[in-house]
Amino acid sequence: MTGTAYFDQVAEAARFIRSTSPDIPTIAVVLGSGLGDFASGLQAAAALPYADIPNWPASRVVGHQGRLILGEAAGRRVAALAGRVHFYEGHDLQTVTFAMRVLGVLGVKQVILTNAAGGMNPAWEPGTLMVIDDHINLMGSNPLIGGNDDRFGVRFPDMTEVYSARLREIADQAGASLGYRLPHGIYAACHGPSYETPAEVRALRLLGADAVGMSTVPEAIVARHMGIEVLGISCITNFAAGMLSQPLNHAEVLETAEKVGSRFVSLLNAIISRF
Repeated sequence: MTGTAYFDQVAEAARFIRSTSPDIPTIAVVLGSGLGDFASGLQAAAALPYADIPNWPASRVVGHQGRLILGEAAGRRVAALAGRVHFYEGHDLQTVTFAMRVLGVLGVKQVILTNAAGGMNPAWEPGTLMVIDDHINLMGSNPLIGGNDDRFGVRFPDMTEVYSARLREIADQAGASLGYRLPHGIYAACHGPSYETPAEVRALRLLGADAVGMSTVPEAIVARHMGIEVLGISCITNFAAGMLSQPLNHAEVLETAEKVGSRFVSLLNAIISRF
């Protein structure tokens, strides 16, 4: 797809969303597998199924609702993406990051990217909420490959601080207000959909990663390309392969995410109230 055609598709989706709700939030939250309860709790909410938004890719993974919800949280207007599309579904990274492009064109200034991740730090039990300090992109590609459209951002965006130090400090303050300390760590993004092997997990730990998943990084890169401030939060839903003797499965991921749901919602509300 040419840059102009892609921008036009993004702009068309943004116009449609704006026509349904002229009061577009400047804060967005992307909700990972099993973490959709936050969207369900938004006040004065209007829900748009992804299928109704022009050019918006459908989310087909279990645990992703596939809706854009515009509502209020902690007294602030928020756009919540209940579900995302993934590289492993066969999409190219332009498609994977289409929603982030639309949010940027709509005028979103801050985004909270969340995910369910495998934990590689033995001190963190499943259910831990980790603030992402940085990432390692092991997807073998980058969403900015190809011609650059200057209407989105510059050709060579700086990635020194993908995850905003200011927003990470706000997350720490929000966690403290709820009575717990949030650990910080490095998130490694792999292609998927197979889980990592124990040897791969050992290699990732040597690289300095604390959590591993199959999302978030393409969105974070595109958000920074568009000048959007990013906060990343991983819900550690299981120990990564080889950390325990038992095999991994997606049902475990969803079960842990559901158990941590109320704490996750409380944290997001406490963070958003401080933006």
